[in-house]
Order: sequence, then structure tokens, then C-alpha cells
Amino acid sequence: MEPESSDHPQRLSSDVLSSSYIPADRDMEFLQRDELRSVRLGLELLKPELIQAEEGIRSTIVVFGSSRLQEPVAAKQALHMAEVEAARALNDPLCQQRVATAKRQLALSKYYDVAREFGRLVSSTCQVNGRCDYVIVTGGGPGIMEAANRGAADVNAKSIGLNITLPHEQNPNPYITPRLNFQFRYFALRKMHFLLRAKALVSFPGGFGTLDELFETLTLLQTGKTESVIVVLVGRGFWEHLINWQFLIECGLISQNDLQLFHYAETAQEAWDLIARHNGVSPA
Repeated sequence: MEPESSDHPQRLSSDVLSSSYIPADRDMEFLQRDELRSVRLGLELLKPELIQAEEGIRSTIVVFGSSRLQEPVAAKQALHMAEVEAARALNDPLCQQRVATAKRQLALSKYYDVAREFGRLVSSTCQVNGRCDYVIVTGGGPGIMEAANRGAADVNAKSIGLNITLPHEQNPNPYITPRLNFQFRYFALRKMHFLLRAKALVSFPGGFGTLDELFETLTLLQTGKTESVIVVLVGRGFWEHLINWQFLIECGLISQNDLQLFHYAETAQEAWDLIARHNGVSPA
């Protein structure tokens, strides 16, 4: 009998199979390939959409704000620790800067309570008789986001968290409704889901992420890509110190009418009254 030719096709045994044999929808390595990005984008759009529909979410209010702002008790403790450290190193300018920053953080910590009250007020007013209108949606992190989700949880109402995978480890805050706790890979799809059902955007003091999301929404309103969303900036003093709107007008970069794209509020009730009036609902 002649030996088998070396170029004869290799026969597969039942226990040695190539990854090509794995069904495409179960092949995780295959699904992570760059060429599959369009498929992943579609899935990331569809999954949260289907789940929110199943949960009866009809409309939302987006709450943005810093993940670094703590509730007042924690902010006071942070200031105390900074002052103790500074007292041990009187000539260290870095320690003095930490004290100054901690003082500003304490001053801003009042917005944690405002965000929590806003989440509680809106949720108790709108989530009644099984309806899921004006459901609070946040980026799912700590700080202001946690406060808004927490307010909804205070009255046993649903709230949504749209978290995102980042290089550093992070966890969603514990007050999000578990079934409505989502994790995104792509910022673009996350932003889309923020606004798909939104009736309002409420921005508290925050950093790059808050500003990014705020200005994207203002741009959509300015260009007519969306018309139904009302933007409320909480803390007029903070926002007017941060952004010189009048300078933009004087330079001809925005128009005077663009200032009507947003409104100011100081309290949870003021913010909700603006939103309710804009959307023609009873503020209660």
C-alpha cells in the first residue's frame, strides 16, 4: 500500500476543530475584529432600545454633571483632610492648592442635593399609574449622576444609567434600576441614546464630559436637528463664570437668539417648572 501523499487535505477529528467552525454569532474573537465595527454599532444601538421599550420607557430627562462632586458631608470631610495635611506642610504650595480646591468642591456640593431632589421630584410626579414618562437618565457614574439616580430610587421609581467602558476601572452607581443599567463601547451610540427619548437636558456643574454633552445638544438645537429638548443649566453663577456667552456674541460666533436655547435654574423645583411648562404638563 502506498503512503498517503503529504499534500493530502488534513482530516478533521471531532475534538480538533478550527475556530472557523464556530457559528459567527457565537465567535467572540470574530465579533471583535475591526471589520465587524458596523455590526457592533448596530447591536449597541438596538439592545438598549429594545430593553427600554420592553420596560415601557416613553420619555426621559437627561441629567449631566460632574462625577467628582460629592455630597456635602463627604465634601466637608475631604476639606478637613486637606486642611490637616496643609497644617503639617505649611510651606507646601501643592497642599495649599488642595485646600483651595476642596473649598470650591464643598461650595459646589450643594448641587448633589439639588440633583437628588430633582430626581425625586420628577420621578414621583411622572412615574404614576404604571407610566414611565420623564424617566431620569444619567451617565451612570458617581457624583451628580449618582445623585439624580438616587433621587429616583428614593421614591422607588425607575431610572437609567448609560455607562461606558474606559481605560481605567469604573463601576455604575448603585441607584440605577438594574434592568436599565447599560454599558456602552462607543461614545457616539451612548450620546444617541441620551437624546432618543429626551424631553429635557439638565446640566449641573461639570467638566469635559458635561461640556461635551451640553454643547452637542446646543448644536443640535441651533442647527434644527432637534427641537423637542429644553436645556436647563443649574447654577447660573457657575455657568456664567465658566462661559462668556456675550463674548461669543460680540465676536459674531453665535447670535443673540442663541441664548434662548437654554435656561437657568437654581433649585430642583425651578428646573422642573421650566421643563413642565415647555412640554405642557402639570408641574404638580
